[in-house]
Amino acid sequence: MTLPEKRPRAVAIMGPTASGKTAAALAIAARIPSEIISVDSALVYRGMDIGTAKPSRAELAAVPHHLIDILDPLDSYSVAQFRLDTLRLVADIVGRGKLPLLVGGTMLYFKGLADGLDDLPGADPALRAALEDEAAKVGWPAMHARLATLDPATAARLKPNDAQRIQRALEIIELAGRPMSELLAQREHEELPFALQSFALEPSDRAVLHERIARRFDQMLEGDALLDEVEQLRRRGDLHPGLPSMRCVGYRQAWEYLDGHIDYKAMRETGIIATRQLAKRQLTWLRSMPERIVIDCLQADATAQILARLDA
Repeated sequence: MTLPEKRPRAVAIMGPTASGKTAAALAIAARIPSEIISVDSALVYRGMDIGTAKPSRAELAAVPHHLIDILDPLDSYSVAQFRLDTLRLVADIVGRGKLPLLVGGTMLYFKGLADGLDDLPGADPALRAALEDEAAKVGWPAMHARLATLDPATAARLKPNDAQRIQRALEIIELAGRPMSELLAQREHEELPFALQSFALEPSDRAVLHERIARRFDQMLEGDALLDEVEQLRRRGDLHPGLPSMRCVGYRQAWEYLDGHIDYKAMRETGIIATRQLAKRQLTWLRSMPERIVIDCLQADATAQILARLDA
């Protein structure tokens, strides 16, 4: 009888923003020959370094990184593309005799990787433009109300001003003739070709994480670094606030400030609040992943705890 071949191992380091994922991954890579695959929907964009807390040049040079600086901010990156890229990269990294470290906080990417690709139709630029034009006239809450009549399950999990996801859900209904919730329910689970050991860096005290978030946002604002970065992006002339890249936390608020819609104080406050809300959503996603190993990110030995589990 032929025994089944043991699947190679990959390790996921998940967690909310400001939980120390990058530092933990670099410390692990210093002990175990590894390569890092970024699981972050903002780090894919070139020219967006400050507001995304992109790893420094020294950090990028210390350990091979993947899926960072691969797209122009004018472009978009899908969960399906992330999954295809990651499957290829994991195979390549394993082939080089190293440990793949999947590091980031875009939980939708982790979920898409684990659950497999869906059968959703691709984007239709003309249809998207038509939906945007309609939303400009009636507002996204009205578009959300329409979605609620066509796909109640999807609408129930979206906020009335979540333009990007409302637009996508309506686009799918138009193209597929069926609601997105129905298509996703019929998706077949596809087993990964590697064993994924998942660690979640979660705070035992949410208030401490909030302090970290505020401190990091202030660091981004020091010397007008974030504002200068966003101003440089604006000067290109082909970017606008509706793009996925410019809807990233921090960039959206900085754009509004540079447009004169809010003052500096409001920009800082709304940026910090939006980042906290992002962290809350990330933690909600994490709680739905029972297979994760929870590590308190506020403990000084958090990385040592992960290494102990990896060595076990």
